[in-house]
Amino acid sequence: MLATLFMATILLFGIFGYRLLPVSVLPDIDFPTIQVSVSLPGADPTTMASSVALPLEKQFSTISNIDSMSSVNSAGSTQITLQFDLSRDIDAAAQDVQAAISSAAKQLPNDLPTPPSYRKVNPADAPIFYISLTSDTLPLYTVDYYAETIMAERLSMLPGVAQVQVYGSQQYAVRVQVDPVKMAANNIGLDQVSSIISSSNVNLPTGALYGKDIYSSIQAPGQLQNAKEYNDLILTYRNGSPLFLKNIGKAIDSVANNKIAAWYRDKPGIILAIQKQPDTNTIEIVDGIKEVLPLLRRQIPEGVNINIMFDRSISIRESVNDANFTMILALILVVLAIFLFLHNFRSVIIPTIALPLSIVGTFAFMYLFGFSIDNMSLMALTLAMGFVVDDAIVVLENITRHIEAGQNKIQACINGTKEIGFTIVSMTLSLTAVFIPILFMSGILGKLLHELAVVITTAILLSGVISITVTPMLCNVFLKDEKHSTVIPQLDCGISGGIISQAASQDTVVKPRYDKIPLTEKAFEYIKQKYSNSLEVVAEYSKTTMLVFLLVIIATAYLFGLVRKGFMPDSDTGQILIFTEAAQTISFDAMVKEQQQVSDVLLKNPNIESFFSAVGVSGRNSSVNQGTIFISLKPRNQRVGADEVIDQLRSKLNHLVGLKVYIQNVPTITIGGQATKSQYQYTLQGLDQDELFGFSPKLQAKLAATPGFLDVTSDLQMSQPQTLVQIDRYKAAKLGISVEQIQNVLYAAYGAEQISTLYTPTAQYDIILELDPKYQTDSSMLSLVNINSANNTLVPLTTLAKIVNSVGPLSISHFGQLPSVTVSFNLQDGFSISDAVPKVNEAVRELQMPATITGSFQGTAQAFQSSFSDLGLLLGLAVIVIYIILGMLYESFVHPVTILSGLPTAVFGALLTLLIFNSELDMYGFVGLIMLIGIVKKNAIMIIDFALELERTSNKSSKDVILEACTIRFRPIMMTTLAALMGAMPIALGIGSTGAERRSLGLAVVGGLLTSQLLTLYITPIIFLYLEAGKRKLQSVSSHG
Repeated sequence: MLATLFMATILLFGIFGYRLLPVSVLPDIDFPTIQVSVSLPGADPTTMASSVALPLEKQFSTISNIDSMSSVNSAGSTQITLQFDLSRDIDAAAQDVQAAISSAAKQLPNDLPTPPSYRKVNPADAPIFYISLTSDTLPLYTVDYYAETIMAERLSMLPGVAQVQVYGSQQYAVRVQVDPVKMAANNIGLDQVSSIISSSNVNLPTGALYGKDIYSSIQAPGQLQNAKEYNDLILTYRNGSPLFLKNIGKAIDSVANNKIAAWYRDKPGIILAIQKQPDTNTIEIVDGIKEVLPLLRRQIPEGVNINIMFDRSISIRESVNDANFTMILALILVVLAIFLFLHNFRSVIIPTIALPLSIVGTFAFMYLFGFSIDNMSLMALTLAMGFVVDDAIVVLENITRHIEAGQNKIQACINGTKEIGFTIVSMTLSLTAVFIPILFMSGILGKLLHELAVVITTAILLSGVISITVTPMLCNVFLKDEKHSTVIPQLDCGISGGIISQAASQDTVVKPRYDKIPLTEKAFEYIKQKYSNSLEVVAEYSKTTMLVFLLVIIATAYLFGLVRKGFMPDSDTGQILIFTEAAQTISFDAMVKEQQQVSDVLLKNPNIESFFSAVGVSGRNSSVNQGTIFISLKPRNQRVGADEVIDQLRSKLNHLVGLKVYIQNVPTITIGGQATKSQYQYTLQGLDQDELFGFSPKLQAKLAATPGFLDVTSDLQMSQPQTLVQIDRYKAAKLGISVEQIQNVLYAAYGAEQISTLYTPTAQYDIILELDPKYQTDSSMLSLVNINSANNTLVPLTTLAKIVNSVGPLSISHFGQLPSVTVSFNLQDGFSISDAVPKVNEAVRELQMPATITGSFQGTAQAFQSSFSDLGLLLGLAVIVIYIILGMLYESFVHPVTILSGLPTAVFGALLTLLIFNSELDMYGFVGLIMLIGIVKKNAIMIIDFALELERTSNKSSKDVILEACTIRFRPIMMTTLAALMGAMPIALGIGSTGAERRSLGLAVVGGLLTSQLLTLYITPIIFLYLEAGKRKLQSVSSHG
């Protein structure tokens, strides 16, 4: 009764927890990152770096737990990225950032249009949904209004939505474009025009009238509402006649930033990118967005087209469905493996029920722990199936033996469970101990593997509880209450972590209870007999066996150095990112034309569903010569793989003249806050800027010429044309003109200066002053600029200054407050990051990098370096923990060594399999190695445990007991190993559209199990004999001493 209720409780809470679990691709990893943005239109990169970035960086450097601080300074823009330690609370960090901004305020330029702003970002959390808005009839600033004020605001309020980013913003603005020739003819300067417009467009309080009985507010509208009203504005009077703005220029309805643009496919548009909050369900958020979209469509004019450009939930559903299918397939294969040995439906149905019960129950704990249904947790459950079934089999076998001894079912279930209880506890604890070190890991790897370790540990612990509570109840229901009933063959599965049940150690073994022995049973008995005979031969040549074991260890070390290593495997997320880069001399209009060349190629590719393109200084683009294209591919069953699509595009786009193209397969998780054109980064920083800028091109060229590297580039851009205005301070002072006045006039002419604001009930819009675009084409036009002197006459700029053409930086980067250059690169197929890291270090040494420069890997490359050393430590800790637990259970220093001696053979098989299948030893592969420690250890325990018990209860020699133990335990070892193999086989086959990225784990487990199964059955007994002989010699020496 109690067991039934317990089973019902597990199912109820498991199903309830499953329904509440969020769904995502990987566990939520929150990189505490804050981006600070500062805008100063018209300022060059050098000014932004020195007067904006440096004061802020000095204040930010006082904040605790900052892992890295980098900045990109381009024309009129500075963006500083602060990445904190993973343990840092992002809200507390945001408060520190705000305090630092306030402290730096006095050191920043006074003419900043707005104070520095910051936002909390997570580089690992890419947008989950893209929407494009286009129109064939309405101007883009109208489309932008509906995009930002209706759609973005409404979508940002949906549950789970963190923010809505806008690409290609075309916010409305009135641009006042004046003609310097006409201004000079009418003796009016830019500063005068700016002042008059500003004072003519006001929105000030005007008070109210308070009568005896009536209250009336006073309204005196002082705002100009559109471009036409500005054109009719009277600036001054000349010869008694009004001088209108339209007499010296024009006001037009335009946009605030006309140097950025975005397209949906080949149509200009506005793109909305929606990001989710941490620990939320992507699928639920997307469903909520789709539910509200029809309502938003009704609020937007018919002339605006709304398109869903990308839906992350589609690939997540596919990925989770693949993982679910893999898990179900593993369940079926494990059950078939059990049936292969049990040959009886009544016996098979017991572990078949206990196995999914453990898995379903784990969902309830996943909900309590705040986990999600993702590839990592589902993979953990898939792998756990090969383990959790063992507990049910052990209990089933022991109860069956008691029934065979003549006990009734109820008594057999009670006695059998009591007898095997400590065995189950020992098995469970020794297996879960493998994952203990993972729980204490820090950094990105610890974040990723924490969920896997907890989920698989929970499943194993729950399986242990179910095996001693629910399994006996199931045995009482399904087994026959008859002596000599046909139930299962004797499995000899009475295992313990150092203690073996008396029943299982008896010399008399109950024969298989079948009138007709199945063919598979006959085949197994034949294999067992052959193994027993071969084991006798191996024992005779023990020295040769030990030599083979030594060679395996040497070969394992060799293979470890030979196999390619990586961090996160490439995955097909259905997204591709393209970065474009043109010559540093290119104009915005010319860049638009170059970008359209790429779009023309993309439109012809049949694998592409949609894409958006963006140019201009915004988002990932740090300069005007850069562009970004985000591609959404068709569903996987309608296209080739993402890597093949990239190869197709690269072959077409590399032939474009005047444009460099860098293509990336968007990774499942993005590490690091630096946005670069290629996936891997190596950052140089130095005190001597000249040396830094001289060395970095050499390193870039060296890597580009090194086989294996692809798309090598850097963020160093030092060839932008510049116009230097060298002011003659003496002449200027003599005419009563200050340097500040000259700079202000230049800013008004060429800096798109905001001189006023237009207020509406729903938004605020800029009023921008500039010269007519035809006077902004080259440096010769500066001769037309005039400055008001002290006597109110216009003085040509060329009278006060010398105009010199030069070159300068297009953008300036800092890393840790120092000037920096980041060299980024992609890797060719077959060339892993473990190959690239030493090649980069070798190139640095060969080029003899100056002592003033330091270099370090960033992003994924840095994570690989740190995680690689952590994973080695992790494996070592796992072995040590297992050794300690086995030592306590066996009360021996020797026998744990015997049990763990099979690990080199398992690692050898795992590495060899990865090498044969040309697979990297990545994060998933290392998880496979950790799993092998638990599996191989369990097999060795079955042999050594039985041998020690025989040695204690009989007068047989060490050789006889170990040979007998190997033969008797051959069946349970084969059975548990086959169950583990079946659990890992679907992962090794890479089944499903997303299975390839997890394949290294399955290959490591399957390869390790196959080789360890073959070698351990021969090597472990020989090592046992050698250690037993050594122990006796030590005891003999000690007794004679």
